[in-house]
Amino acid sequence: MLGLVPALAHAEWYQREEAIMGTRVAVELWSEDAALAARAMDTVFAEMRRTDELMSTYKPESQLSQVNAHAFERPVKVDREIIDVVTRSFEFSRMSNGAFDVTYASVGYLYDYRAHQRPTADQVAAALPAVDWRQVQVDPQASTIRFLKPGMRIDLGGIAKGYAVDRSIETLRSMGIAHAMVNAGGDTRLLGDRRGKPWIVGVRDPRNDGRMVTRLPLADEAISTSGDYERYFEEDGVRYHHILVPGTGESAREVRSVTILGADATQTDGLSTTVFVMGVERGMQLVSRLPGVEAVIVDRDGRIYYSDGLAPAE
Repeated sequence: MLGLVPALAHAEWYQREEAIMGTRVAVELWSEDAALAARAMDTVFAEMRRTDELMSTYKPESQLSQVNAHAFERPVKVDREIIDVVTRSFEFSRMSNGAFDVTYASVGYLYDYRAHQRPTADQVAAALPAVDWRQVQVDPQASTIRFLKPGMRIDLGGIAKGYAVDRSIETLRSMGIAHAMVNAGGDTRLLGDRRGKPWIVGVRDPRNDGRMVTRLPLADEAISTSGDYERYFEEDGVRYHHILVPGTGESAREVRSVTILGADATQTDGLSTTVFVMGVERGMQLVSRLPGVEAVIVDRDGRIYYSDGLAPAE
């Protein structure tokens, strides 16, 4: 009688990408089980879609859209995750003296980058009083959010993708995946290495798509980039982009891109926007105070700055 010889596992890298949350979401992972790899990737994309359903400002039925529609009238009940992400966003607001502020959307919604439309100076002036994260009342016990000023809106676009990436990586880890990359737009988190080699992550040239200003060997790390090339239009030689200075309601102009390395993608996502608004000097000062955080900044003239832990050897 012949015994059946079990088939050898076919270990390999698996990749997939989809358009979710208004951006390209990509997953790459190593597995010895094709069925497990498929389930794992399905789980990541489901997590991304779920976060989008909760936190998108483009979906009127999302919980965040309901907050923006009704939170000045009354406290709006939301899932615990929104409470957690909004609360985490306040940490960046505090450490940056308001350079990061999810209520920037009170002015930001007046811009339409696809249609090349921007608000007038009078419209910005009228909307600016509603930009103040300290006027957002979060009640963790009741799981509610309330606005204390009329005209307030919040947008979690500067932190929600990083949060979804982190959730995805933790899910992959719980499923037994040891080597993976999850990327959502400018936010990436790496699980392990590339089986004995580092992941090589490129920082793109903000003015030359396809070219890199540097490449970084990484493992078990998160990396996020915020750039003035993501959503923008130009008018009379001026670039209007989506990263606004909360105090003015206008596009931040000191830098072209900021890349942050850190322990988790929620942190690097929030910090890349924060440092972009703060500029080179103040931004690098903030980075230097945060353990385990590094930065690469391309300023408005194309000069490249590295934090101390990344500075190239002379």
